Amino acid sequence: MKRAVPARASRAPNRARPLVVDAGGYVGAARRIPSPNCDDRPQDTPISLVVVHGISLPPGQFGGDGVERLFTNRLDPAAHPYFEGIAQLRVSSHFLVRRDGALVQFVSCASRAWHAGESTWRGVPRCNDYSIGIEVEGTDAKPYEDAQYAELARLCRALARRYPIADIVGHCDIAPGRKSDPGPAFDWARLERLLRRPLQSPR
Repeated sequence: MKRAVPARASRAPNRARPLVVDAGGYVGAARRIPSPNCDDRPQDTPISLVVVHGISLPPGQFGGDGVERLFTNRLDPAAHPYFEGIAQLRVSSHFLVRRDGALVQFVSCASRAWHAGESTWRGVPRCNDYSIGIEVEGTDAKPYEDAQYAELARLCRALARRYPIADIVGHCDIAPGRKSDPGPAFDWARLERLLRRPLQSPR
């Protein structure tokens, strides 16, 4: 798996207006759906990592409100057989990138979203403490959409302008053997091209 460090000064390739992360950790262009599943980051902890996830609820189905309901503790366990096993989870991410590229924000970047679980990067555990979690609507096996790569790149650039982002990794990289997302279908080389910065392997 390859990783990336986002360029700080490049323009969005589609010439769309750049995203901006404000001083409070919010992106004004994102639809905001507050999640209670967050808390304070440890003091004096730089935000240095972006973690890319893949998610769909129910698995393999897109466009519904299952992810939003999960992250806001409103998922009905009776609505789908798969939901019964996850409705009690208390999880969230900072952002969700929908299949059409629409951006949703659940947690301020200044706060710690509960997205990574037990995790380690470059020997440092508790990745939630120092990372931004971005869910991309999809599965391990189905190709992600053009609009998603474009918006993900825009968001990574915005994050890098606000925070000292050093690496972009997959959930599978910080929790190997436990998590597989965003999966083989995620095109890291494409993200590299959009960021206009070579992907780097830290191992």
